[in-house]
Amino acid sequence: MYLLLLAVIYLAFISLGLPDSLLGAAWPTIRSAFDVPLSYMGFVSMIIAGGTIISGLMSERITKRFGTRAVVVVSVLLTAVALFGFSTVSEFYQLCLWGIPYGLGAGAIDAALNNYVALHYSSRHMSWLHCFWGVGTIISPYIMSFALNYASWSDGYRWVSFIQFGIVIILTVSLPLWKVNSKKQQSGGETKKVLGIKGALKIKGVPFLLIGFFSYCAAESTTMLWASSYLEGTAGVPKDEAAALGSLFFIGITAGRFLSGFISDRLGDNRMIRIGIAVALCGVALIAVPTLPTAVAGFVIIGLGCAPVYPCIIHATPYNFGAENSQGIIGIQMASAYVGSTFMPPLFGVIANSIALWLMPLFLLFFFVLLLVMISVTEKKCRG
Repeated sequence: MYLLLLAVIYLAFISLGLPDSLLGAAWPTIRSAFDVPLSYMGFVSMIIAGGTIISGLMSERITKRFGTRAVVVVSVLLTAVALFGFSTVSEFYQLCLWGIPYGLGAGAIDAALNNYVALHYSSRHMSWLHCFWGVGTIISPYIMSFALNYASWSDGYRWVSFIQFGIVIILTVSLPLWKVNSKKQQSGGETKKVLGIKGALKIKGVPFLLIGFFSYCAAESTTMLWASSYLEGTAGVPKDEAAALGSLFFIGITAGRFLSGFISDRLGDNRMIRIGIAVALCGVALIAVPTLPTAVAGFVIIGLGCAPVYPCIIHATPYNFGAENSQGIIGIQMASAYVGSTFMPPLFGVIANSIALWLMPLFLLFFFVLLLVMISVTEKKCRG
């Protein structure tokens, strides 16, 4: 039962990643269909991010009341319904409306599943699970590409929603499997006491960790969204090639998480985070050299460096702050992560537009160094 439940959780992580890259893949066609500016994608993505922030902050109360397994099933169902809703829209504002349930579902499942895995499974599995999230983000653009070639963008959303509904059925049938860890939950992993935001911020080290997590997601998302533009603007790469080469970051982070799983238990979460930051800084140094081979290698290396940071920060939370506090703290971590990934890439866009695109390495350097400082302070506070 233990291994079967683990397989179900892996499947849930794929479902978490499936919708994340759909909007970007389909947007050029969607904006033409609705005759809206290119920048309007920001409205949809910010509404989705707003929902994830809200559900991340509420996740502790919801999970403690209904349990992780119920939250996971309902959240995946919510995203499946939202994706099907995306496939039925006829006006742009309807996209924004369907973004609300999608964001709420995504944030709840993210916080609940990450906490459950942090409590009951090793750092190795946390890395591999986030690798499977990357698999989901890689699969869905291919589904959308097939739909754009042979059907329409709405069919792409509909097909992914059918996959999500299928995962909901599997999760529902497998509900009895979650009892395998029920004794651990009763021993402190899922108490009924609600920590809350104020309670979490009073715990030593938590505010510094939140700043660090915000910094990491700011750097990761900026790299993710601006890699292609940076290659085009600084290395003179044609647009079509820049789009393909920029996606190598995703391959780097997915492959890095797969490889991290083999060594994370041996080295420990804190050491893996520091190694990841050091590798990412090497990648930042490479992209500062405005030539195609070094810049492309730099983005792959940044992806490899980013790979262990997110899962290891999450996995270390129960150890650093107590299993009884982990659900509340991880929910707030998810919220801080989405704030960083939502608002920092547009900020760099303003900087690039007003000053220069070549400032991207300095922008990333600032956030990776801030992450390193905040992780070090958190470690010190937790030891104290």
